[in-house]
Amino acid sequence: MKTLVRVLGVIALAAVSHGGLRAWAQPAGNEHPQTAMLSSEGKANPFGAPSTGPAMTIDAKRDFAAKVDLSPLRDLGVYHNGRIKILDTLARETVSTIANRKDYYDIRPDPQNPDKATRVKYDPLFTFLDLIIDPAYYHDKPLLGVNYLPLREELISREYSAREQVEYWKRVARVSPRIIERHIQAVAGGQNLAEPFRKALSDLNEAMGLYLGSAGNLMMVASDAPDKPWSHLSTLAPEHPVSKATARLGSAWRAGDAEGVNGAVRTLAEELPKINGAMYPTTRRTLERVYNASNAFEWGMWLYAGSLVSLLLAFGTGRRWLRVAGVGLLSGAVAMHLLGFGLRCIIAERYSIQNQFESMTGVSLFAAIVGIVLALGRRQLIFATAAAGVGFLILVTATQTGIPGSTIQREAAILNTSVLLKYHVTIVLFSYGLISLGFITSLFYLLAHYFRQSGATVALAGEALGAGAAVASGGKARVLADLDRAQMTILQLAFWTLGVGILLGAWWADHSWGRWWAFDPKELWALVTWIVYLIVIHVRLAGIKDRGLTTAWLSIVGFFTMLWCYFGVNLLLPGLHAYA
Repeated sequence: MKTLVRVLGVIALAAVSHGGLRAWAQPAGNEHPQTAMLSSEGKANPFGAPSTGPAMTIDAKRDFAAKVDLSPLRDLGVYHNGRIKILDTLARETVSTIANRKDYYDIRPDPQNPDKATRVKYDPLFTFLDLIIDPAYYHDKPLLGVNYLPLREELISREYSAREQVEYWKRVARVSPRIIERHIQAVAGGQNLAEPFRKALSDLNEAMGLYLGSAGNLMMVASDAPDKPWSHLSTLAPEHPVSKATARLGSAWRAGDAEGVNGAVRTLAEELPKINGAMYPTTRRTLERVYNASNAFEWGMWLYAGSLVSLLLAFGTGRRWLRVAGVGLLSGAVAMHLLGFGLRCIIAERYSIQNQFESMTGVSLFAAIVGIVLALGRRQLIFATAAAGVGFLILVTATQTGIPGSTIQREAAILNTSVLLKYHVTIVLFSYGLISLGFITSLFYLLAHYFRQSGATVALAGEALGAGAAVASGGKARVLADLDRAQMTILQLAFWTLGVGILLGAWWADHSWGRWWAFDPKELWALVTWIVYLIVIHVRLAGIKDRGLTTAWLSIVGFFTMLWCYFGVNLLLPGLHAYA
């Protein structure tokens, strides 16, 4: 363990000494509050000294994990990263940071077939406690996620020479603490390391720190006043019931005594909330547990996907039951989406639209609601289909690609300076949702236009508009006209809402930064996006030939301009909107 601690210092030194990871400096008030996954380094492990004996086998660990019941601990409060969260949340965040995935799994070889192996998955809360109580088990296991392939290859190639072993570890995308211990000094000591390499070293440093020191995050003793910090479990007197239960839990865990662990778990769940009970959170803990267990955004994503497929099949086949199923799935998707968004707002104690992940969940929710309203008001399923498409595409990006901001954190100071922010950001995100709806509707128009010789394509568009009879009687022109009206309905709303959002943003900028406009990259590209839709308005008024087709193409251009403004500017260009 001492060797691993020295290794941690080597990684940290390499990540820092080769230059900062940020390309520019921002005003302090414009930054998100500094976060640290380790709350308190050097605190005593309340579960006792880790075992020095032989590690459990994978089969023994799997059987032990199946017998222990950690559910009473799941919603206990813990102070971490500036807020009181539940232990289940801390466990999920810790495992995600260490392993670069939602849960840890062992790889168990098949004794009958050495070429095959099975995955043994564990609950993040079990893994979190196991890392603290029995860290030796993971010393030679693929634990530490290294997504940056050059760093992973460098570490693995120094440990193994056989091609099969190298390829195996590369596929797993994780390395063992033993590999880090043996080779990180040589790898981190290289000269002229590229910035992605330094970033990967920094991430590995954080993961190693959590592997070695997660016991320091057990700030689970409530304070006696709202403005005082919580305390670490190790600060309680040895004779305190919580201290005794914690020690029993550690001893039973290392002995593989599931019954003893379960008894200690129940005692901890009963005794911890009694300490300064008036200050101990209640309802929010339950809501956070529901938020974690429901996986509302992921369920919403799959329901949106089902709705999109059902509605497209309904348009192609004319089957009524597919339409009903598509609308029902869309309603379920919006309900799950709204549940996740609402719970996150309550848990964070703020309007949750203040980082990339949160804004994406907001954009897709606003778009889906507008799509449903338009579908009901116009009786045209094209709007519901667009809503399902936007909901799925945005949520799959938010939940599956590692977009920053998925964990609930404190807000940047600048974001709490005026109520104008909520109106400005909400209206801008609302306009982005409308732009996305318009994009999908315009795709339908382009399909119907360029494949108008195909009766099936136009019939599909006609069904989406509820104009199947018109198509059957040869009304292809009417389908294009109806699609044009549909896209213009959305694009006009996008034009006006984005314009209002930009004006409110300028007002808020004057309130917060003392100027209305400074050609900040975000401001500039928001204006460029709005100008695209201003051109649409002028195209319509000019009465040019085939204005529906021109509008559709401008809608596509506007959508990709919005994407650059939304993602590219935020992530790649320096500016005052670095928090967005």
